[in-house]
Amino acid sequence: MEPRSGCPINAAVEALGDHWSFLVLRDVIFGDRRYFRELLHGSIEGIASNILSSRLKKLVAAGILTREDASRGRRARYSLTEAGVQTLPIIVALGNWGLDWRTGTTELRVRQELMRAEGPAFVAEFMDELRVRHLGAPPPERDGPGPLERLAAAYEAATAE
Repeated sequence: MEPRSGCPINAAVEALGDHWSFLVLRDVIFGDRRYFRELLHGSIEGIASNILSSRLKKLVAAGILTREDASRGRRARYSLTEAGVQTLPIIVALGNWGLDWRTGTTELRVRQELMRAEGPAFVAEFMDELRVRHLGAPPPERDGPGPLERLAAAYEAATAE
């Protein structure tokens, strides 16, 4: 997938530049959705199946996701590549901009607020957790719950109120 120019911003926008691609990545990263059906039915924005299929193919072609071909009786599973893991800081930055400049519901903003409050160390820890889940890296030693657990707890607390 060659970009139209040598500009790194253009190359990134061509690989990631539409909102559905970012939402698919959001659902893979934060929702740990790895299968087509999970992504289709788990999207709160209601992505159409043809759009999802197109974006998954685009993200695989761009080297952001891999597709583990389904064997007989199994579904294909998508995983982040290292390039996909490295999109997390971009997604966090977009979310921070959204916190500052867009409205939203408390329960859907709480995870972003937690990531902002925890800062870069949290993002780095989260990237390590994604490497374990998607790339088979050894789990880091940690005391207490990991980033996904902390994000889920913040969301559950916000929805319980």
